[in-house]
Amino acid sequence: MTTTFGVLTDEAFARSRQRIGVPQRLRPPHITEVHVDATRHFAYGYGDDNPLYCDSDYGRKTRWGGLIAPPNFLYCMGENAAPDPTPAQKQLLKGDPFAGLGSYQAVMEFEYYRPLRAGDRCRMLRAQVGVEEKASRFGGRTAHVTNDFLFANGAGQVVALQRGTWINAERHGSREKSAPEFPPYTPAQLAEIDAAYDAETRRGSEPRYFEDVVVGEEIQPRVKGPLLVTDVVVWHVGWGMQLTPPGAFGISRKIRRKAPGLYPPNARNVPDTVQRLHWEPERARELGIPMSYDYGAMRETWLTHALTDWMGDEGWLFRLRCEHRKFNYIGDTTWVHGRVTDKRQVDGRNEVHLEVSCTNQRGETTTPGTAVVLLPTRSAPVDLPQPPADSLDELLAAEITRLA
Repeated sequence: MTTTFGVLTDEAFARSRQRIGVPQRLRPPHITEVHVDATRHFAYGYGDDNPLYCDSDYGRKTRWGGLIAPPNFLYCMGENAAPDPTPAQKQLLKGDPFAGLGSYQAVMEFEYYRPLRAGDRCRMLRAQVGVEEKASRFGGRTAHVTNDFLFANGAGQVVALQRGTWINAERHGSREKSAPEFPPYTPAQLAEIDAAYDAETRRGSEPRYFEDVVVGEEIQPRVKGPLLVTDVVVWHVGWGMQLTPPGAFGISRKIRRKAPGLYPPNARNVPDTVQRLHWEPERARELGIPMSYDYGAMRETWLTHALTDWMGDEGWLFRLRCEHRKFNYIGDTTWVHGRVTDKRQVDGRNEVHLEVSCTNQRGETTTPGTAVVLLPTRSAPVDLPQPPADSLDELLAAEITRLA
């Protein structure tokens, strides 16, 4: 029998397409209920001390009437909203059609319809909604797999849609051609970074009105870095582990018995999480990547941080789309920028459209993106956007139709 592990085959594409629309199994979420400690830990993990997310007393004085979760807090939540799978569905979901390939987050899109509030629980429906074959810039072909993560609160109201695309490629074809240079930071460079941190301001309780926004204006930049392994550890405290469930020693062993592939042996032949490439340079190099690097979700929260600080408590982040085009390595410094490209009134919404980006100290844009922010006018507050469907099942069906 020919070995196809780690090889991109026509059969793998066919198996992947059969999974479209089939709800996937979910691990228990890191957080089951919105609580001030959980939201604060998450926000602190990406460098955000906005009291709207970290202080219950502050939240009671805002239009929200209490603490709300940061937009990307959905990463921590999501109890299973899918029915039990049928035997046929279980068979379809068994194994990974692209097992052994390098898998890299490429695009992430968010639409937010209402906030998660203190005390809310959250249910999630996750399913693959598309797979597409594309040529690789390194040669060969890649599989672009799109998954939807659909969220509703405890009352069944649709809260948000998250749509992610991952590129699956044979590892020999996804290697970086050369390692970037990592010269030590000079005192002047570190002083510039510290000065940017010291200059950060937050719009907060002062409304930013739609009438006052000018096309072409730039939002205040944010700096994130130099990125340390410590930053990744603090990020995990709030975010959880995601791929390999949290838990040490005996708890880890229980997970490893069920999914040994998630724990490849390290240099001392000890099984360890596949995620260690984010803090263990040796593991990254084994996979053809010159250095450990961040998670795409970190950069998504960095973009969100810049936007929510700019729009203030009265604004609403409606849409965010970003593409992760380059690795953001340990030691890199990321500068987050945004510029207003348009303002328009759509279906009663006062929309401000922005281009956003993450750029490293080498001048490379690692994550370009776009966003839509809703702002109040001097005569009316923001009306929250309506989701395109009233239930998670209906929303999934609409997504499959849209991407077909």
